[in-house]
Amino acid sequence: MNRVFRLPLMCLTVVSGLLSLAACGRGADDTVVDVAFIGTTESLFEPGMRLSSAGQQLRAATAEGLVALDEKGEVIPALAERWIVTEDGLSYIFRLRNSQWTDGTRLTGQNVREALLRNTNALRGTSLGLDLKRIAEVRAMTGRVIEIRLTSPMPEFLQLLAQPELGLRRKGKGTGPMKVRRDGDVALLDPLPPDSRGLSTDEEWLSRVRQVRVRALSPQKAVKAFDTGLVNTVFNGTLAVMPFADTGALSRGTVRLDAAIGLMGLQVTGERGLLATSAGREAVAMAIDRPTLLGPFNIGGWVPTTRIVAPGLPGDPGTVGERWGNMPLAQRQAEATRRVATFAGGTDSARTLTIGMPAGPGSDLLFRELAKDLRVIGLNLKRAKTGGPADLQMIDQLARYADPNWFLNQFNCALKRGLCSAKADAIVRQATLSMDPIETEALLSQAEAELTAANVYIPIGAPIRWSLVRGGVDGFAENSWGLHPLFPMSLRPK
Repeated sequence: MNRVFRLPLMCLTVVSGLLSLAACGRGADDTVVDVAFIGTTESLFEPGMRLSSAGQQLRAATAEGLVALDEKGEVIPALAERWIVTEDGLSYIFRLRNSQWTDGTRLTGQNVREALLRNTNALRGTSLGLDLKRIAEVRAMTGRVIEIRLTSPMPEFLQLLAQPELGLRRKGKGTGPMKVRRDGDVALLDPLPPDSRGLSTDEEWLSRVRQVRVRALSPQKAVKAFDTGLVNTVFNGTLAVMPFADTGALSRGTVRLDAAIGLMGLQVTGERGLLATSAGREAVAMAIDRPTLLGPFNIGGWVPTTRIVAPGLPGDPGTVGERWGNMPLAQRQAEATRRVATFAGGTDSARTLTIGMPAGPGSDLLFRELAKDLRVIGLNLKRAKTGGPADLQMIDQLARYADPNWFLNQFNCALKRGLCSAKADAIVRQATLSMDPIETEALLSQAEAELTAANVYIPIGAPIRWSLVRGGVDGFAENSWGLHPLFPMSLRPK
């Protein structure tokens, strides 16, 4: 059965005149959809498994997994035409399409098993690899049937399987739903006919589809390309580059904001001075005025949080609440000031923290607001050089699935991203082995509380993702994952 959790979505809007946009009619040429990803050409054509946002989108378009995500972010059949989940939630049995790989080899349980194991092995050492550790066994059954057994129930397992990195390939090539041809810096994507993918023949297929041309551009060039009509959509806009969307006469389309879930905050990368103790790190977290932090961006509906795990997820009992709920900001900042004086002393070097942030005018605005808050408690915040060492590193990451486990895995000590908690990791491992969902929820809450007390991460709120979408472009929908598949955009509007 295909089980989908619907998350409560934030009502994100752009307000106060930041962007006044209106959709226009469809352009004269509807034979091609031109898409730009904010990024680099190299990231678009990445061959490995550590994919950027642009690389994820191209992989998802050309290499299906057992399941996929549609434009609404919901799980749909892909290489598997149907599946069942056993009552205990430990076994997922997939019936594969009657199809073949690009080299003509029939799709079988055995060669799909081999492709899946190649991907999971290649993802070891990544946070996605940690998520996949619940896979206990992959079995090829008769003909076109494959079974995946888990160590413990995972309600969001299908969402995990739908990730672009789990798109299956044979000899480096996937089965679609689109084929790609590179033309310089541009990826030309053509939708494959249904009968070539083991689906019913559609005699009108060619009249129903169009080519999708994809390129990766800097944020300035992407917005200009949209404004001049060179591209129909722009994807992968982040907070760091959001002010670029306010440039030019963007009356030809609409800014669309995803109600995304994930992490936006500051990872503590080292134990120096004030940051050497949990209480000192907490002082930094206490100083931030989260409700006003994104004021310069004029984004309505964004909800700040002091939690590591996004509030309200399935499997979150809510036993870990927002921090300092009964403590007004002025009182928090007064306590933080006292701790700075105790731990940092009077030297300028001890009172200076460096922060690593992506380049962009949005990062400049956010830095200004953070620096203002930290000055109140006697700290000086400085920008680190791009790629250089920093005391704090900005984290801006979309969740892969709606479960506390994903959030906690991002700070696993094995990833070596910064300070961590071995105790919290041990509790998470215990949770992933539990067969009792109530016990699992309790253990994950305990792990979050442990990680929160360690203050290795300073939460700010949900990540921001924006797109530019021209009027008349179908196949796009806002979703919680910030992934916008290219195949639905290839279908002509009815």
